[in-house]
Amino acid sequence: MDDIYNFRVKTIEGKEISLDQYKDNVLLIVNTASHCGFTFQYQQLEQLYKQYKSRGLIILGFPCNQFGNQEPGDNNAISNFCQRNYGVDFPMFDKIEVNGKNSHPLFKYLTKKAPGVLGSQDIKWNFTKFLVNRKGKVVKRYAPIVEPNQIAPDIEKEL
Repeated sequence: MDDIYNFRVKTIEGKEISLDQYKDNVLLIVNTASHCGFTFQYQQLEQLYKQYKSRGLIILGFPCNQFGNQEPGDNNAISNFCQRNYGVDFPMFDKIEVNGKNSHPLFKYLTKKAPGVLGSQDIKWNFTKFLVNRKGKVVKRYAPIVEPNQIAPDIEKEL
């Protein structure tokens, strides 16, 4: 695959969609968790979304429970937590795995196109971020410690 638009994902409400509905937008794809030391990043992600949405940025959040059991709830609990605590309005998706044999095909693709330190394809922790340009190509991978507001200059370049 040459871009992300052929992947299908389930929304947090359980509806299967194709990522081609996000064509011509800049995407920031993030694996998230509700009980992580980086959970505060939801607030910055939502701020970025509000700031750049009208220019074509869409943030896609994918909850994952593979790191320290920090996303134990079901989709309804995750959705409620994100809305209640951070006012999350950007699209959230079904809880998935991002590493191992059961990792979601989208994340297999993202990690292959933008490997981490020393070429590792594994996601190291919650809130790893991938910037995707308007043509559906992975531009860059960001470590969990990189806060969303630090990515704004790269987002600006892609918009």
